[in-house]
Amino acid sequence: MTVGEMLAATVPMARTLRLEFLETTADRAVVRLPDQAEYHNHIGGPHAGAMFTLAESASGAIVLAAFGDQLSRAVPLAVRAEIGYKKLAKGEVTATATLGRPAADVVAELDRGERPEFPVAIEIRRADGAVTGEMTVVWTLRPQN
Repeated sequence: MTVGEMLAATVPMARTLRLEFLETTADRAVVRLPDQAEYHNHIGGPHAGAMFTLAESASGAIVLAAFGDQLSRAVPLAVRAEIGYKKLAKGEVTATATLGRPAADVVAELDRGERPEFPVAIEIRRADGAVTGEMTVVWTLRPQN
């Protein structure tokens, strides 16, 4: 099972929004929100909440891809998130997530018994490539004692 398939199977909101996990690697995660009228806002584009969920899901995908081998000893948890809506979004939108710190540094902190925090940066783009939103989710790996 791929990371995208696992998220779609275990995260009800990802299924509800019919998110499409296009790429999920330790370096990058790309997730698409198809254009769906039932998730439009008052101006006919994807609702802000749907775009937040899209971006947060992309961040979760890269976290699982980068740190999936640590799940036996740590639980990934989102600590906080900030999103900025930059341009009007219409049609399908795609979120691309990247880690803000090297995974090896995060694992080294975990090895020292610490609870590392690390940012994931996400860009949300329209089909024409314009950036419609930017989000940062700070994650932690909480050790399982």
